Amino acid sequence: MAQKGDLLSVREDIRVVDATIRDGGLCNNFEFPDEFVKALYNANVKAGVDYMEFGYKASKELFNEKDFGKWKFCNDDDIREIVGENNTDLKIAVMADVGRTDFKNDILPKNESPIDLVRIATYINTIPAAVEMIEDCAKKGYETTINIMAVSKARTEDIITALDILGKSPVNAFYIVDSYGALYPEESRKLAELYCSYGEKYGKAVGIHAHNNQQLAFANTIEAMTQGVSYLDATVDGMGRGAGNCALELLLGFLKNPKYKVDPILKMLEYTQQFRESGVKWGYDVPYMLTGQYNTHPRPAISFVKDDRKDYTNFAHELFDIINS
Repeated sequence: MAQKGDLLSVREDIRVVDATIRDGGLCNNFEFPDEFVKALYNANVKAGVDYMEFGYKASKELFNEKDFGKWKFCNDDDIREIVGENNTDLKIAVMADVGRTDFKNDILPKNESPIDLVRIATYINTIPAAVEMIEDCAKKGYETTINIMAVSKARTEDIITALDILGKSPVNAFYIVDSYGALYPEESRKLAELYCSYGEKYGKAVGIHAHNNQQLAFANTIEAMTQGVSYLDATVDGMGRGAGNCALELLLGFLKNPKYKVDPILKMLEYTQQFRESGVKWGYDVPYMLTGQYNTHPRPAISFVKDDRKDYTNFAHELFDIINS
């Protein structure tokens, strides 16, 4: 496919999605003070960000509300306390995991909710259940995306089959999700070409959600964008599970559309610095690099960092044994 746009052009189809509360919530158990969430909402409005993802719509049957901050569940009333009637151009998003969301009961009709977009997260082997969720949310009036997780582990033929099935659903956008931070820009480009070819076939947009295990989240995001990907996920200060994500301030500073302004997001770094000083951990580190290179879940690296270990060589050998056992 031909490159779409260049370094000086404005792509009107681009949509910037701030995932700080949702992905960053995996670092602090979703226990963000309302002051921060409100400030981030206002900053996103001023920065021209298109969507703000508030967190998960997790099932209260599977997860105890007492064990998490409220953005694990994103009750509509809690969102309204932050956004009011949201009389802005910023749209509100939540994530709903296949198998972990009581979507028929907890996701109300759109005309009763402040939410605009439901991002449905699935693995390649649960596509039929994802389609059921897409159809339910679309009937209720929501925009939807389908976020196929751990795509670096999926076989190309399975991805093609999934995109064909999903293309026939009412979903608005397909998402490339580099859950393990394992992709290199060349691979991101090839996946973007594939996803965008099916996007064009079925009239769907394409998005990317990148992790920074190999310090490539930003590079992978803009590389995919050159091939036509238009929904771009990012977080303030790269805050997110493990190695974190594409940094929102990097992305807004790169995009040439004058609607996007980086200064409001730079001010939010004062908050994320406070989170770091209080002991919340995320961002590039050698153990995350290793799980990215091994194309595996960062869970062992998260434990390594939490324990404040520094024996990187031992960890590399442990990880090799885990993967090859």
